[in-house]
Amino acid sequence: MTLAPRTDLLELADHLFEHDALAVLEGYVRIPCLSPGFDADWETNGHLRAAAELLLGWVQSQPLPGMQAEIVQMPGLSPVIVADVPASAGIAGAGPAGSKAGPVLLYGHLDKQPPLGAWRDGLDPFVPVREGDALYGRGTADDGYSVFAAVGALRSLQASGLAHGRCIVVIEASEESGSPHLPAYLEMLAARLGPDGPSLVVCLDSGCPTYDRLWTTTSLRGLLLAEIRVEVLTEGVHSGSAGGVVPSSFRILRQLLSRIEDEETGAVTLDECHATVPEVRRREAAQLVATLGAGAAADFPIVPGLRLGGDPVERVLARTWAPSLAFVGVDGVPSVRDGGNVLRPFTAAKISMRLPPSADAEAAAARVAAVLTDDPPDGARVTVVTEGSQGFDAPVMAPWLAEAVEQASEAYFGQPAGSAGEGGTIPFLSALQEKYPAAQFLVTGVLGPESNAHGPNEMLHLPTAKRVTASVAHVLSRASSAS
Repeated sequence: MTLAPRTDLLELADHLFEHDALAVLEGYVRIPCLSPGFDADWETNGHLRAAAELLLGWVQSQPLPGMQAEIVQMPGLSPVIVADVPASAGIAGAGPAGSKAGPVLLYGHLDKQPPLGAWRDGLDPFVPVREGDALYGRGTADDGYSVFAAVGALRSLQASGLAHGRCIVVIEASEESGSPHLPAYLEMLAARLGPDGPSLVVCLDSGCPTYDRLWTTTSLRGLLLAEIRVEVLTEGVHSGSAGGVVPSSFRILRQLLSRIEDEETGAVTLDECHATVPEVRRREAAQLVATLGAGAAADFPIVPGLRLGGDPVERVLARTWAPSLAFVGVDGVPSVRDGGNVLRPFTAAKISMRLPPSADAEAAAARVAAVLTDDPPDGARVTVVTEGSQGFDAPVMAPWLAEAVEQASEAYFGQPAGSAGEGGTIPFLSALQEKYPAAQFLVTGVLGPESNAHGPNEMLHLPTAKRVTASVAHVLSRASSAS
């Protein structure tokens, strides 16, 4: 039986956000619950726990019969919210009634990035501000809305009398640090998920090139983080005395980076950091450009006169299937205002390298570390610490899921569904895909134009959050009757 989308699901999602969830979401914005990688004292200051308790309170208040919702926290690890919602009466799993299909796993995260720059006048990263359809504040779109969308979708189904299979909602608190705490919790959840794992994984932490349709993410790049420290002195000395004799730690760092990136073109030079682009993803990139035009991969706040290389399709593939290096942090360098005539003892840098979805992140990390530390220029002391997170290339959707996504987009957005690769990383997806290769994946989200996740002025587009919630509800109703 094919279930058509119900218009009341969107009405219920609208009511949920406007009259129930919004106040709690605004309270969440006020909590500076930075991801563990950005807050060394996260466990002591308790912000992650406070955010989890706030969101759990809302989850437990929802009228979902039989739901078991709790915070799980292992020693030394950030907390995780787990909400286990039993199937509707007569539905044994996520598949056909009476089947033994595994549950649906819905995923989001509650940890945040730091403010990362000055926000515009009238905005503050930890003060919620609504302007029309936009709710500003750190974590609104990435990814505080997700618990409301996941649990709200189930609540809407219950209110509409529509069936759903058993669902497990997981909201973690280390995603912005690369999800280092998540594997232990996935092992803990293995018994709940069953021997074959989830039949469907719904990830709400991705993006949407536009707000006019339901977008699904077909691939995500991997991530390689490296901290590089170059030391030449035990303490700083007068540049007039040592300059010309002691080599500059900054110059040596610059030389080292040239071993892995062509400074003229920005191309990453190591084979281990590349992968072949599947033909299906090339066709998908071309279709994206045909749908959105040249702005498909050029809608950035660039300064006047900046040139972007390649044609639109090449730019789409560059941000989804090519490696790229970003210089994201530096230590040992004073501000311009405070900089004196001193030859500094060290320069330390943090680099972020995005990897193609199918590249081996561990092999790439090992290769980068070896290249940077081999035979250091001028005998400088060079230390490198690397960490790799695997990318994700989604399996082909089952016919029922593809149909459900298309139905939801037409019903709640008024446009056909779209699909695209994303340049970011969600480690959870590759971990689940490796552990449960038979699972289906619906990867979507609200990180669209001007949402500015990770940057200043982060914004949640509320109409899209509501439409995504209704769409997820429809997919869950279809999952319970899929054949």
